[in-house]
Amino acid sequence: MIRYHTSESVTEGHPDKVCDRISDSILDSILGCDPEARVACEAMAATGYILVSGQITTHCYVDIPSIVRNCLEEIGYTRAKYGFDARTCGVLTSLEEQSPDIAMGVFNALEHSEDPKDPLDKIGAGDQGMMYGFACDETDTYMPLAIDLAHQLTRRLAKVRKEGILSYVRPDGKAQVSVQYEDHIPKKVTGIVVSTQHSPLIETEDLRKDILEHVIRPIIPENLMDDDTKIYINPTGRFVIGGPMGDVGLTGRKIIVDTYGGYAKHGGGAFSGKDATKVDRSAAYAARHIAKNIVGAQLAKRCEISLSYAIGVARPTSIDINCFGTETQDIETIRKKVQQHFDCRPAAIIERFQLKRPIYTPLSSYGHFGRRDLKLPWEELDVVERLK
Repeated sequence: MIRYHTSESVTEGHPDKVCDRISDSILDSILGCDPEARVACEAMAATGYILVSGQITTHCYVDIPSIVRNCLEEIGYTRAKYGFDARTCGVLTSLEEQSPDIAMGVFNALEHSEDPKDPLDKIGAGDQGMMYGFACDETDTYMPLAIDLAHQLTRRLAKVRKEGILSYVRPDGKAQVSVQYEDHIPKKVTGIVVSTQHSPLIETEDLRKDILEHVIRPIIPENLMDDDTKIYINPTGRFVIGGPMGDVGLTGRKIIVDTYGGYAKHGGGAFSGKDATKVDRSAAYAARHIAKNIVGAQLAKRCEISLSYAIGVARPTSIDINCFGTETQDIETIRKKVQQHFDCRPAAIIERFQLKRPIYTPLSSYGHFGRRDLKLPWEELDVVERLK
C-alpha cells in the first residue's frame, strides 16, 4: 500500500511563533521568581504592536514590555524595513488573576478533598480535555520523518540568516515536506517547499539557487530524493513583507507544527504560555514520554497514547493505547505496564519532569518533541528497561 504524508514547520520569525515565544518568555520570567505561579498568557501581533492578555496569579513582578522587546530582538525584528521594530513597536497588556472557580479545583483536587493522604492527589487538572502523545521508529528522534525534516529545514533557514551565510534572508519563513510510504515504511521525499522572507534587492533565481544549495541539500538526504522529487522555493517569487506586518500572529495557532505534523491525533489544546497545571501542556508531554518508551522498548513500532481529564480531578478519566497493529505484545499487557510505571496525575507529571522550572522559551519554535538540541525530560528513554 502506497500513501503520502505532508508536514510543515515555520521559523521563529513567523507571526504565530513570535507570539508563542512571547508567551513562553513571560511564563519563564515568572517561574524564575515564583515557581508556584499560575500562568495562562496569550499574545497577538499585528503591524506595529503586540497585545499581551490572559490570566496570571503570582506574587512577583515582571516587566512585560521589556520581555516582549527582548523576544523581538532575539528573533531578528530590529528594523522597520523587516516589517517590525522591537524598539518602536507598541506593547499593550490586558492581564488579570486566574479565575477563583478554576483555582479552587487546581489547588485542591477532588481526590484530595475526599481523602488527603496522598500529596500527589492535591493538584487537579486545570481544565477538561484530551491530550495525545505519539512515537514511531522512523527516525532517531522517534518522530515521523516529514515533521522531523521540516523542522530541520526551518532551523537551517534560521541558521543561514543568523550566521550571515545568506545575508538577505529575513526572520519569517516556513518549510513543508511530503513523504511517500510503502506499507507504512517511508521510502522517499516526493515534495519540498521552502518559503523565506527576503530583502527586495535579491533576485528570485539567485535566492532559489542559494536556498537549494545552503538549506535543502544539507538537510534532505540524497537517498531520499530522486528526479521526480518536486522542489518549490518561494513559489510566488516574492516574500518581502513578512512577520506581523504580513499576517496577524496569535499564540497557540501552530499546534500541529508543535506536535507531530498531523501524523497523529491532537486534542486541540495549545502549549505556549501555560504553566504545567494546564494539562494541555503537561499531559501532552507525559503522553509523549509513555509512547516513546513503549517504542523504545520495542513493544511496538508506532504508538499513540490518549489521556483525558476533568477539571479539578487529579486522575485521568481515561487512558487509551493504539499501536496500529505493530505491537509485539497484546495491548492489554502493554496497558497494565503503562498503569504500573506511569503516573499521569498533574502533580506527578510536574514532579517527574520538574515542570516548575523556566525551561519553555526554547520550545516555542521547532517543536516540543524530538528535539536534538535540548535535553528534555519527557524525551528520556528512562522506563525502557522496566517495560521490557
